[in-house]
Amino acid sequence: MDRRKFITTAGVAGTAAAAATVAAPAIASGHREMTIVASWGRDFPGLGISAQRLAARINEVSEGRIKTTYYAAGEKVGAFDVFDDVASGNSQAFISAAYYWKGKHPGFAYFCAVPFGMTTVEWNAWIKFKGGQALWDELNGEYGLKSIPAGATGTQMGGWFNKEINSTDDLKGLKMRIPGLGGDVMAMLGASPVSLPGGQIYENLVSGAIDATEWVGPYNDYFMKFYEAAKYYYYPGWHEPGGGIELCMNSSWWGSLSDWERAVITACCMEEHAAQYEEAQANNGAYLAKLVDEQGVELRQFGEDIYEGVAGAVAEVFEGVRDHSPLGKKINDNFQATLREVGAWQAKAEVGYSALRNQVLGIG
Repeated sequence: MDRRKFITTAGVAGTAAAAATVAAPAIASGHREMTIVASWGRDFPGLGISAQRLAARINEVSEGRIKTTYYAAGEKVGAFDVFDDVASGNSQAFISAAYYWKGKHPGFAYFCAVPFGMTTVEWNAWIKFKGGQALWDELNGEYGLKSIPAGATGTQMGGWFNKEINSTDDLKGLKMRIPGLGGDVMAMLGASPVSLPGGQIYENLVSGAIDATEWVGPYNDYFMKFYEAAKYYYYPGWHEPGGGIELCMNSSWWGSLSDWERAVITACCMEEHAAQYEEAQANNGAYLAKLVDEQGVELRQFGEDIYEGVAGAVAEVFEGVRDHSPLGKKINDNFQATLREVGAWQAKAEVGYSALRNQVLGIG
């Protein structure tokens, strides 16, 4: 696959189509218009393809009664401009990662991924059955928005580095693309976090503008060709252990929908939320092998001292969220309580089983 085909930056062709569509009414000719903007480039492996699949699926399941028009990053608005575009009502929905909006409120990060947080399975339990969705609705309500989980990548890799990372001292002075609360942790450890949309990472890494980057996992990362500039690939990612991608809608538009229309959108989101996660699990192993065997990538595991060094900074970041506002405290405390309850069960069940199974069978 040609990297330039799917790495899209601001100014991508398609603005003429956007101009023609943006003026369309929300409801016309017996169907409802749903303009979706995204933070991923067109045909972007993993994330972008998933977003396009969701947009097409909503149109398909509704039999055209919800007519979706999808714009990748830069085709209508920039990758990080989708929040304001939908909040203002210029578009009906966006697909992105909620931790990009932590500058508006740090609580948003919990609805994507936070350092030392929940795995995807744990996060799903929190959102659906432990009060997470209600807290998300409360936070989004302050901005005129409504979100539904619409994708997940599972536990991510720790990132690409142009030098070995043996202790937290090696992070000092490092310029790394890392968004969300993970970036705040890196700053506390002496690094310089940078927030870049996916379409701009490769060029910055190759040019030396950044020394390191995290993205997702082998399946997504393989096509980004980060190995051309950084040969050390670390795991596991303490900064994004799991969580979700969101379909976020203008709340006034969402409120105008019929029960049937809301049910269609919700069902499609749930379907894609599972599909993206399963697709990543199905492909990560094979693409990790390709990175190591074909591209000479050097796989490294973060040592326990790295995790211990990160832990103190993570605790400070969480305290910062609690101090930010009553809602920040409410979100963090509910999240942490659920993490400990569900995580304790996972340790005995899935995690406990897979660890012993792999040991006996010699896997990993």
